[in-house]
Amino acid sequence: QVIWSLRSLCSARCRAVMATVPEGRPRDSLVKYDPPLELGRAQDTKSVPRAKKMIKKVQLPPMEQKASADDILHSVLPPREWIEDGKHCIQYVSNAQATRLDVIQLQEALDQRLMERQARETGICSVREELYSQCFDELIRQVTLNCPERGLLLLRVRDEIRMSIAAYQTLYQSSVTFGTRKQLQAEQGKSLTENMIADLEAQKKISEARVVELKNECEALERREAERRAIDERKRKEEIDFLKHQSQHLESFLKGLEK
Repeated sequence: QVIWSLRSLCSARCRAVMATVPEGRPRDSLVKYDPPLELGRAQDTKSVPRAKKMIKKVQLPPMEQKASADDILHSVLPPREWIEDGKHCIQYVSNAQATRLDVIQLQEALDQRLMERQARETGICSVREELYSQCFDELIRQVTLNCPERGLLLLRVRDEIRMSIAAYQTLYQSSVTFGTRKQLQAEQGKSLTENMIADLEAQKKISEARVVELKNECEALERREAERRAIDERKRKEEIDFLKHQSQHLESFLKGLEK
């Protein structure tokens, strides 16, 4: 099972695309490495695919043989390469056994690096994540030297944690993208709504002016109608008074004729 796990791990890494060797010496890591080795000039080794070089470095034993601790260690924690002063350098993980003092020094080095690089104590911090990842790799190195199977199990735990973090990062980026898209849509809809509100307010002002105008016309009509009714009533009253006076006059005339 150990050989099968190693072969699966190595084949997965060897199927990766050709990567260029970075320029400059990498940052000091909490993982314990051996002194760097020079592979030659950078022009001679730069064109060689990195996957092929990894196959040469990690020579796994046959299936029927037991894998050594070094093979498992270099498969779990591959060497790092860089180009410095025109030379291609490589640095393997140290296979020195760890002691209790090494663990204490690792803890002190972790605290010192966290303080030097001003890592945040809470919240999301890439510096703290990087340092704790290096510390966990160093613990995997120490455990692998004592028990290779336990080291492979810790490797699975580390990869599962990294995949979970990558999934959360993808989910976060997707949610940010979704939120940004919804915000843009809301801003576009906001401008349309604002234009609609402005049009409706203009229509409201026009309607209010029309209402005032119609009210004024209605009041003018009511005044004219009231005046007309007053004039008509006065005329009818005058006619009634005239007719009453004429009736009284005729009555008195008729009475005079009868006598």
